[in-house]
Amino acid sequence: MLSHLCAAIPVLYILWITMAQVTGQEDREKTTALKDLLSRIDLDELMKKDEPPFTFPKTLEEFEYAFNEYGQLRHTNTGEPFVFNAREDLHRWNQKRYEALGEIITQYVYELLEKKCNMTKAILPVDATGDEPTSFIYLTPDALSNPSKLLVLIQGSGVVRAGQWARRLIINQDLDSGTQIPFITRAMEENYGVMVLNPNENYLEVEKPAKSSPLSSPVELSDEPAEKRERKDDKESKKKREFYEKYRNPQKETETERIPIRENGSSEEHVLYVWDHFVSKAAAKNVFIMAHSYGGLSFVELMIQREMQVKNRVCAVALTDSAHNIWLQETSKGTQDWMQQHCCNWVSSPEPLDTPLDPMLPDCPRVSAGTERHELTSWMSFNSIFRFFSEVLEAKEDEEICRGPATITRSNRAGRRGVAKD
Repeated sequence: MLSHLCAAIPVLYILWITMAQVTGQEDREKTTALKDLLSRIDLDELMKKDEPPFTFPKTLEEFEYAFNEYGQLRHTNTGEPFVFNAREDLHRWNQKRYEALGEIITQYVYELLEKKCNMTKAILPVDATGDEPTSFIYLTPDALSNPSKLLVLIQGSGVVRAGQWARRLIINQDLDSGTQIPFITRAMEENYGVMVLNPNENYLEVEKPAKSSPLSSPVELSDEPAEKRERKDDKESKKKREFYEKYRNPQKETETERIPIRENGSSEEHVLYVWDHFVSKAAAKNVFIMAHSYGGLSFVELMIQREMQVKNRVCAVALTDSAHNIWLQETSKGTQDWMQQHCCNWVSSPEPLDTPLDPMLPDCPRVSAGTERHELTSWMSFNSIFRFFSEVLEAKEDEEICRGPATITRSNRAGRRGVAKD
C-alpha cells in the first residue's frame, strides 16, 4: 500500500504543476489586460465615470436663479434657496456647478459696482502693454481727488474678487453680508472716496496647447503568418474591451497654465502696487483702510515695505479676523506700536459685538465681531467700523484745532467723543 502511494506522488505532483501552469497562464493574461487598463485609466478618476458633462448656464436667468428685493438668491420657479447637491453622489459635478454660478456672481457684483456705486475700473499694471495679462481695481469718481477722506477695502484670499467678502454668503445668505456694497454706499454717503482692491486677481489662466501624439512605433517584424497574428491581435483586443466596457472614460478637465500679472502676482504685491500707484498719489488728507482675513496680512506687509508712508497717510485701520502675525512677518517695534494706536481687529468670538478681548500679540486691540463665523465678521462689524473711523477723525481734528500733543489711541477715543469742537 505504501509503495503504491509513493508511486502516485510523482504523478500527482506533475498533475498539480500542470494545473498551476494553466491557471497561471490565465491569470497572467488577465493581469496583463488589467495592467493595460490601469495604464489608461487613472484610478482616482474611476469614481467620476457617471458624471454629466461640465456644461453649465452662463447667466443667472439660465440657472433659473435671481436676487430678490432683500438681496437673497432664490430659484425663480420654486422660490427656494440655492441647493448645492443638485445631483446626489456627484460631488465633483456639484462643485463645478457651484463654481460656475460663482463666476456669474462675480460678474453680477462687478455690474453692481459700476451701476449702483458708479465706480470705474483702473487697469493694472498702469503701463500694461496690449498683449500682457492685466488686473484692475475699482474707484469712485472722487477716489483720487477727494481732499478729505479715502477708504481702501482689501478682501481676504480665495476665489472672491473685487467687491466681495465671501461668495458663500452671497449665494447662501444675501448680497449685504457677502459683498462690499454696503461699505461703499455708506462711505459715499459720508463723503469718502473709495478704492476697492482686487488682491486675488493675480494671473491669466490660459488653456495649454494640446500635446501632439507620439509617432507610432514601427511594426515589429515577425516570422508568424499574418492571419495567425491578426487572430491573436483580435483575441487580445477582445479581452481588453471586456475590461474597458466596465468603465467609460471619465471626462477630463481642461489643462491650463497661469501667466502672472506683472507686479501683482500675489495679494501682498497687489496691495503694495496699488499703494505706490494710487493711494500714495490720492489727494485725501485722511486715508482709512479696512482689511479682512488675509487682507490684514497684506496690509502688515505694506507697513513693512512702506512704514513711514503709511504712518504719515493712514489715520486708522479696521481689520476683521485678520490673518496677520507680527512675529512671522518680522515687524519692527515701531510698526507694532503704531498698530496698537491706530488699528482695531474685530475677531470671530461668541462674545457680544465690540467686547474687548485679551490681546494675542502686542500689535493691535482685539474686540468681538459678535459672531463665531469667520466670513461674517466684516458684516457684523459694519456699524462699529464706521463709528471707529468717525471717532478717529473727530479726535484728530480736535487735536489739530487745539494743537495738542496727545496721541490718538483706541483707549482714549471714547472719552474724547463728547469734546465739543471749537
